Amino acid sequence: MLPTVADVLALDTVRRGKPRVVAGGDRLDTRVRWVHVGEVHDIAHLLRGGELVLTTGVALPDEPGSLADYIGELAEVGASGLVVELGRRFVRELPRAVVTAAEEHGLPLVTLARETPFVQITESVHARIIDSQLQELRASEQLHEVFTELSVEGASPGEVLNQVVRFSGRPALLENLAHQVLACDAAGGDTGTVLANWEARSRAVMPSGRTAYDAAAGWLVTMVGARGQDWGRLILLCDGPPGPRDIVLAERAATTLALGRLLERHQESLERQAHGTILTGILTHAYADPDEAAARARAVGVPLTGRRLVSAVIRLPSPAGPVPAGTVAAGAVPAGTALGEQARLGELAEAGAAACREAKLPALVGALDQSSVGVLLPLPPRTAAETALGVLAERLRAGFVTPFVLAAGSVVESIKDVRRSFLEAEQVAEVAVRRPDGRPFYRLPDLRLRGLLHLLRDDARLQTFAERELGALLAHDAQRHGDLTRILRVYLDSGRNKAVAAQKAHLSRPAFYDRLRRLERVLDIDLDDVESCLSLHVALLALETFRRESG
Repeated sequence: MLPTVADVLALDTVRRGKPRVVAGGDRLDTRVRWVHVGEVHDIAHLLRGGELVLTTGVALPDEPGSLADYIGELAEVGASGLVVELGRRFVRELPRAVVTAAEEHGLPLVTLARETPFVQITESVHARIIDSQLQELRASEQLHEVFTELSVEGASPGEVLNQVVRFSGRPALLENLAHQVLACDAAGGDTGTVLANWEARSRAVMPSGRTAYDAAAGWLVTMVGARGQDWGRLILLCDGPPGPRDIVLAERAATTLALGRLLERHQESLERQAHGTILTGILTHAYADPDEAAARARAVGVPLTGRRLVSAVIRLPSPAGPVPAGTVAAGAVPAGTALGEQARLGELAEAGAAACREAKLPALVGALDQSSVGVLLPLPPRTAAETALGVLAERLRAGFVTPFVLAAGSVVESIKDVRRSFLEAEQVAEVAVRRPDGRPFYRLPDLRLRGLLHLLRDDARLQTFAERELGALLAHDAQRHGDLTRILRVYLDSGRNKAVAAQKAHLSRPAFYDRLRRLERVLDIDLDDVESCLSLHVALLALETFRRESG
């Protein structure tokens, strides 16, 4: 960064001349682009602006009006200041006309009481200017390297903003054209304060040009987009006019964001990324204060405070998994075929967001993992959770043809309890996706015995029970490569109807009856005993839960 007039006055070579500021003391922060020594009074036409002029005054005119014109011409061309060495033309002080004109034009005016070799001043200042330019060149090269790497790696908007903050030390935000915040880095400050009343503040800042500084707001704003289609704005919150490096930084970051958007293929939109980041932050306690999460959600148009909240998980079955009854529309793409899993998940997230918009239910919607989408739904006043979930399920199924399961957690009253609601929704989704029955949505009471076993799957007592009931049978099948465990499952799933079970097992009745007798011998039980069959059925359901968890 170029030195200021104050920086020049602090140099040893200048201080030895006993400098004294006689006018323009409030303008000592003016940047000095170069130092120019000149004794002629018509020097202004030789300057380009930003020069600190050194003179002894020997060739300056005598008339006060001409002296005032000399100062005015320097100010008009943008000179950063005038330094006059006393002792040759002006012995103890400058003429009043010079001082008055400098004050009127806001031109820093400095006198040197001692003779000072101007060459030493120029050498010192120019060395500092060149060093500053070299530093800016190195910084520019570093900016180029960092943002090129971010572009190649397909960095997220949050990662790009982190680098902007690292280089500038200022809060940075990315918003869409609806003035909703897609990403925010408060530079260590309070995020809630940065995002307070964001949409109204942002709409009031509409500077002209693709990159411009709004002095009233203190915002450096640059448009983000490519191929003639802008889709957002990158904003740096400045505590003063930005320098050239800040402008270059903002424009380079905007280019990286635009390039990242162009390179997206079958991935969630920036809005979904922003929502997903907030959801992940809530679930992992990344926000130190729930108010920060609320502020971030409010900035993307989702009010969380003062509302009852219900969490939902939209789960895709595995490619080889079961298909929920009644959810496949005409023309649906089967799981694991034309569309990749990531593409399906991205489409599911977009469909979930669209369903919420159609139902006029503002919500945070974003991917939670590789197979599910999370929805945090603030319930409208006097609206039951079942009503909102039913409308969401109806709109979602109308717009998304691939099979899915919608599971919901309990209604909570504050953001700090959202994690518990989401954990419950995820548990419900894990169970429901294995045996879907076509319900619009699932909650914990709908899962009955399978839900209970899933919740108890890590309990050693349940594992011991299953091993005690089925251990001998599992060992028998493992040693003889048998299928008696499958036969038992078919028999129990058929309601102990032997004829139906034989048909499902693709065996003749005599062969199937023989397998059942072998089962009784291995387990040492009577399959006509209802309680024994109930115990075995529970053990099989528990075993299914264990195996799916370990798989």
